[in-house]
Amino acid sequence: MKTVYLDNNATTRVAPEVMEALVPYLGEYYGNPSSMHSFGGLVSRNVREAREQMAALLGAEPDEIIFTSCGTESDSTAVLSALNVSPEKRRIVTSRVEHPAIKALCERLGKEGYYVTEVPVDSEGNLDMDEYGKSLASDTALVSLMWANNETGVIFPVEEAAAMAKEKGILFHTDAVQTVGKIPVNMKENVIDMLSLSGHKLHAPKGIGVLYVRKGTPFHPFLIGGHQEKGRRGGT
Repeated sequence: MKTVYLDNNATTRVAPEVMEALVPYLGEYYGNPSSMHSFGGLVSRNVREAREQMAALLGAEPDEIIFTSCGTESDSTAVLSALNVSPEKRRIVTSRVEHPAIKALCERLGKEGYYVTEVPVDSEGNLDMDEYGKSLASDTALVSLMWANNETGVIFPVEEAAAMAKEKGILFHTDAVQTVGKIPVNMKENVIDMLSLSGHKLHAPKGIGVLYVRKGTPFHPFLIGGHQEKGRRGGT
């Protein structure tokens, strides 16, 4: 029976050229990229090359790219980092239609004593920008708004929203899992502080994500351990 797949918003098939590029690291090149010997160093050089390619895709600098395990980890890292670097601020601003990776986390944080402001959307799923502007209180540690909605396809004006947050001295994060690879993204043309994406949404394997953190953004790691990712995300 022939399979007709129409759910690329959920996940994509690994591209043949991606699969071909991965095969050597499942066999011949199995060294640990954190090792001091040349065998691991070979892998480390290729990780560096991958980081440079990801930076080019986003219009970013390689040092602004942190590899994670998935978009959800990237989202959690961004939110919890913002709360850790500004413990005196107890409010998060988000929308009513976020992906569960943000929505469920904010619900949990709300039960732990944080204040969560959910900006409403209209009947077509567009963000109420007037209400958004009113929500930017002095006790806000972070705004987290998705760039493109995974169910409706609505694109939020996150670059404008980030500029509004910047004027108030508030960190801004966007879940761009459904954006990168579909519409142009250039981080040099906006003031977004942190951005999440997931490899399996654009023909890479499951189990790989990225968190972009703009240079100079205060940051606290989520996974603490080794020196990987320059101490920003432990784990081999």
